[in-house]
Amino acid sequence: MLITDFTHNHIAAARSLAKLNYDQEREIVPALPPIDVLPDLTRFADYGLGVAAFDGDKLVGFLCSGSPRNNAFGSTDVKGVFSPLGANAATLDNRAKIYAAMYQAAGDKWALAGAASHAICLYAHGIEAQQQFFLYGFGLRCVDAIRSMEAIDCRTCNDYSFAELTQSEFASVFPLDQMLNEHMRQSPTFMLRKADTQEEFLRTCREEQVRCFVAIQSKQICAFLKIADMGETFITPRRDTKHINGAFCLPEHRGKGVYQNLLNFTISTLAAEGYTRLGVDFESFNPTAYGFWLKYFQAYTHSVVRRIDERVILAPAL
Repeated sequence: MLITDFTHNHIAAARSLAKLNYDQEREIVPALPPIDVLPDLTRFADYGLGVAAFDGDKLVGFLCSGSPRNNAFGSTDVKGVFSPLGANAATLDNRAKIYAAMYQAAGDKWALAGAASHAICLYAHGIEAQQQFFLYGFGLRCVDAIRSMEAIDCRTCNDYSFAELTQSEFASVFPLDQMLNEHMRQSPTFMLRKADTQEEFLRTCREEQVRCFVAIQSKQICAFLKIADMGETFITPRRDTKHINGAFCLPEHRGKGVYQNLLNFTISTLAAEGYTRLGVDFESFNPTAYGFWLKYFQAYTHSVVRRIDERVILAPAL
């Protein structure tokens, strides 16, 4: 196997391989939409941080990333790189071996570029690749999941009403959004999310053209669901797809079917408007999210992350 720099000459073959990997995942996750061509890889060739694997003259894998960013994932104080969905792929045969060799070469590039946090988005059912990255010190962090816009089978909650808020009413869910931030700080999630002011929260909702759905009991909002056009992968910016980018239910209302009914109300509203798919992404180490979303959505990505010893980056060459 030959590992070389990823260049513009590799783009056509790499996109075909990425399409093959996508179609393999779609066989297992039928809610994924059919896609003829995956996103262009030109910018990844421009970054110069990718590698390609060859068996003879055949491309058998590639692993690319964006340029290093400060405060990787918004939760560390180091630079990080991320290989998003479609920016890496490998043949089914010898997939673990191919990814192992590619990461050894790409990881060296990423460290030389100053990145101490390395993140790679893999297909959820590509177990061989995930196992190899586990052996290399990576752990699961983020999950993308999807479902068709069909109702969930659940009991009704007659004591609750469900509604979509107007933008002028969004301030009423701000306290719950703050509770979500506090929840993310707790063990085992340990994520210090920036605490927005109400004005910042409302501005972000406007800029992202968020829609907000709520569950109400005795005139009190007890759960909310934020819906946006964009998710974390190239699959989500589609005319027929919406994405959940915020969700919370007050603890005293959990376990009563409230959130399932809120989700059904949201699905019914969106389906009537012609949307056919709903996506969500969440941290795998958030047990509340992991336990809920995977009951009703099917995972199609697992993003794995490793933080290397940043002292290696600063140390002089031996």
